[in-house]
Amino acid sequence: MALIEFEHVFKHYPGSPSAAVDDLNLHIQAGEFLTLLGPSGSGKTTTLMLLAGFEAPSAGAIRLDGASIESLPPHQRNMGVVFQSYSLFPHMTVAENVAFPLSVRKVAPSIIAEKVNAALTKVHLENLTHRKPNQLSGGQQQRVALARALVFEPRLVLMDEPLSALDKKLREEMQLEIRRLHRELGVTMVFVTHDQSEAMTLSDRVAVFNQGRIEQLASPKDLYDSPANPFVANFLGDNNMLECTLDEGLPTGASAGTGRVRTASGQTVLSRICTTKALEKNDEVKLCVRPEFLQVASSSAALATPNCLRATLLDLIHQGDHWRLVAQLEGVAQGSKEAPQWFAKISPGALPAGLMVGQNLCLGFRPEDAWVF
Repeated sequence: MALIEFEHVFKHYPGSPSAAVDDLNLHIQAGEFLTLLGPSGSGKTTTLMLLAGFEAPSAGAIRLDGASIESLPPHQRNMGVVFQSYSLFPHMTVAENVAFPLSVRKVAPSIIAEKVNAALTKVHLENLTHRKPNQLSGGQQQRVALARALVFEPRLVLMDEPLSALDKKLREEMQLEIRRLHRELGVTMVFVTHDQSEAMTLSDRVAVFNQGRIEQLASPKDLYDSPANPFVANFLGDNNMLECTLDEGLPTGASAGTGRVRTASGQTVLSRICTTKALEKNDEVKLCVRPEFLQVASSSAALATPNCLRATLLDLIHQGDHWRLVAQLEGVAQGSKEAPQWFAKISPGALPAGLMVGQNLCLGFRPEDAWVF
């Protein structure tokens, strides 16, 4: 049995035309790190607040160890929560902030001191016990909030975009710190973010939210390598997309395999078919290829791939460890809404010599590195 079960959970807010959480079914396993990923308003934070007990579901069941918890107040759920704003008490010291959850639970002072010291040692703040929050950096304040959430040894730790206020370097350091704590403590963690890099770094599984529903739930690798639909493909990592027509390949009703698609300019390419819809010849589909899977050459003869999309080079940008190429596909006017510009991520050693803006190119890719939805 899963540690946490959401069964057909809905959350409606008065005046809203749609549900913030729409028929959510989600099982969270004990000890896993689950990230709820999605854009603003997708339902991920509402889901976390329902789990924490700060919101009540409009319908459906939420269970902990098989027992319903919808009517259980937050302080009785044994869950630690880390908020985006840290929510530290400014008049209390670091030690007093961390001790607060134990104090309200009437734990003996001698045990409180022992547990606070242990929690602060876990986040490497044992030497800052007497400082106030305004004497700490953003990263240190976040560590205090994390220690406070861990100090009473909760069944779950819930985190609502806790790193969004930190700069890039601190955010990456805290990602590694949270990953280390999860590995060492084995506590179940549920983490909300809109940052795909955070989700990829931290998670055992990621639930991609959109309009109150989960579009796909899988490991970071599976989400990246085999997205379920264009929304997931676009939200997790960079992605090129092109409207095409199914030319041949799949029988009616098939949902996996390799098929041939035709672009608006008449070029044909082979691609993986990744859809649960029944597809027939001449159906409209979307072709998706990630920038790092594209190869660039001056002609199709120079490519080691069966696919070639003809294009014109619009820009060439050096980004340190790679070049970013911007290209306009053949047969579509520059800036047209029908076909956005495509991007390629090319390592310095794979960049053809003498490339110039305005030059005609072939963008090549293997069938297994493309998806059709």
